[in-house]
Amino acid sequence: MKRTAQLKLRGAIHSLGVRTWFMGVINVTPDSFYDGGRFLDPEQAVERGLELVEQGADILDIGGESSRPGSEAVPAEEEMRRVLPVLEGLRCRTDVFLSIDTTKREVARAALDAGADIINDISAFRFDPALLELAAAGGAAVVLMHMLGTPKTMQIAPAYDDVVGEVKSFLEERAAAARAAGVERERIVIDPGIGFGKRLSDNLALLNNLSEFEAAGYPVLVGPSRKSFLGALLGLPAEERLEGTLAASVLSVVRGAHILRVHDVLAVRRAVQTAEAVLAEVRHAG
Repeated sequence: MKRTAQLKLRGAIHSLGVRTWFMGVINVTPDSFYDGGRFLDPEQAVERGLELVEQGADILDIGGESSRPGSEAVPAEEEMRRVLPVLEGLRCRTDVFLSIDTTKREVARAALDAGADIINDISAFRFDPALLELAAAGGAAVVLMHMLGTPKTMQIAPAYDDVVGEVKSFLEERAAAARAAGVERERIVIDPGIGFGKRLSDNLALLNNLSEFEAAGYPVLVGPSRKSFLGALLGLPAEERLEGTLAASVLSVVRGAHILRVHDVLAVRRAVQTAEAVLAEVRHAG
């Protein structure tokens, strides 16, 4: 069921009038900030993925290393042990796009061999630049995300003079690097990295100015799901941030997001569909 050779994300997502896409999160980790430990068993993770597909996920993003603030790196061997059975199990049972959330060449190579279509790299391929050549050679799509430092250090006094301009410039530079390495423009997605080396005010500014990133000409992915900025706004733990996630997701689409990376696919999809219907009627009336 692997469809890497046919994957043209920009053509599929960035065309005017095409609905929002939903990326469902599957963390095969013991320590992720929200669902860590819930899906360590490969069979449970596969069943969760199929459940997310039933809820409307277009992409499943599988990760074997937590990127929560302060987290430690995981050896490639352990990461592969966690994610490969899940990728293989899902590839046999669904034809939605599969994404590997990793910064490591060895993990990405094995994931592509197991049926992954997308490499989602929180470092925007800075940690291992050779990953871009691997993506190009394998015909994979790439997600380039902005992050200050590493997960261990990113929330230690982050600061910007112009967060929107600085993040946009970074992503444009990384997209140019991807194209120089041979990744087709149609296979590049950019992500401003909500919560990754950002203050509350930075996250809000980025969400409110997603049209600036859309103007760069690549599909924009946003991951607001249950993150700490919502906790700061609402004074609630991750388990109680669904309503905040819904609001942030809808506003992200209004501001220019094309893909939403979320844990709660069904609820977010319903909220976005409602907003899209209203917006479509306003455009029609105008």
